Amino acid sequence: MYALSPRPASTATLSPTSTNALRVAPVSVAAGFPSPAQDYYDGAIDLTEMLVHDHAATFIVRAAGDSMTEAGISDGDELLVDRSKTPRHGDVVVAVLDGELTVKRLELGPHGVVLRAENANHPDITVPELPDLQIWGVVTYCIHHLRGRR
Repeated sequence: MYALSPRPASTATLSPTSTNALRVAPVSVAAGFPSPAQDYYDGAIDLTEMLVHDHAATFIVRAAGDSMTEAGISDGDELLVDRSKTPRHGDVVVAVLDGELTVKRLELGPHGVVLRAENANHPDITVPELPDLQIWGVVTYCIHHLRGRR
């Protein structure tokens, strides 16, 4: 099971000309065969503007645990969770079950609801009755750490 701790949301809003915008390289980077990279940048990108659809309904939570590793979610990753989205079959969601928060893949089938773990070492959770389940939000992005924090 995943324990989630919400990160405080910033009250600052970012405009497209914000100094918080990041520069974008004008070339794609090959993930297989190396390509010569250009040494200049083309414009800027505001990650908040690009990744967040509904500011008031979007939160960042930190994943803890390894039950979703095959979905690309690792221990310590930050997840962008949009509470305004209607959950659909196959979405990765933050669910509240028996008062506990968990991140799982939502499966809606003829025999009910299953919160599917994406790690063979963790059991799936079959939801006995819908009133026992609340979908807190839909995970829209995962910020996966490739280098440890300092």
